[in-house]
Amino acid sequence: MSQHLVVRDQTVTGGCRVTRPAVGPHRRRCSLHSVPSPSQRPTEVRPVRARDPARKQRILDAAADLFARNGFHPVSMEDIGDAVGITASAIYRHYDSKTAVLVAMFERVIDRLLSEGQQLAADRQADPRAALAGLIEGQIDFVVHDRDIAQVYFREIANLPEADRRNLRRKQRLYLEEWVHLLTELRADLDDTGARTVVHCAIGAIQSTLQHSAGLSQDRLRELLRRSALAVLTAGLP
Repeated sequence: MSQHLVVRDQTVTGGCRVTRPAVGPHRRRCSLHSVPSPSQRPTEVRPVRARDPARKQRILDAAADLFARNGFHPVSMEDIGDAVGITASAIYRHYDSKTAVLVAMFERVIDRLLSEGQQLAADRQADPRAALAGLIEGQIDFVVHDRDIAQVYFREIANLPEADRRNLRRKQRLYLEEWVHLLTELRADLDDTGARTVVHCAIGAIQSTLQHSAGLSQDRLRELLRRSALAVLTAGLP
């Protein structure tokens, strides 16, 4: 029997080794080592959407203006979006409802007031009169600088869910107690109940300007509110 020498030609195609006999059809054998692993495959790079950190505040500012001018119920999420220059669906990325916008608006203000009040009251070395003057300034800022939010708060707080309303009222009480604590340090003639009454009178004097347009410059308005509130708190003191 005669023997034939078989010559094989090997080439690599598409990651597989092709063994080509001298005679006959091509046969492809794939090597496991030639198949790219998942870690070697190029990964898809997805663009990351940058969020505007100031957008949430712009939403709250626009909502406060619209709620102050038109009331809570007539204003839609579309109205707020138009005022900010975004779609209503973009607002839902931050707040899940119009009520959530209202709650966030109020919480931001009361949390700031409470934090400032706690810091002033915590300084045991501070003069109580000076600390009360700091609380007065914070309340004046709320009424003058955040006038829209202040007006919406007193008009629309009843539209909040009961749980949110209770939470805000609790923070309000904590804030008032910082005033009471400082006032009882300043005035030995007042117990807690009497001091709480005087504090309500002082804050009421400041917030009374929300019920009408004073027609004064901001500087003049601030001066009159400051003097009036301080006069209520320190009545009878030298």
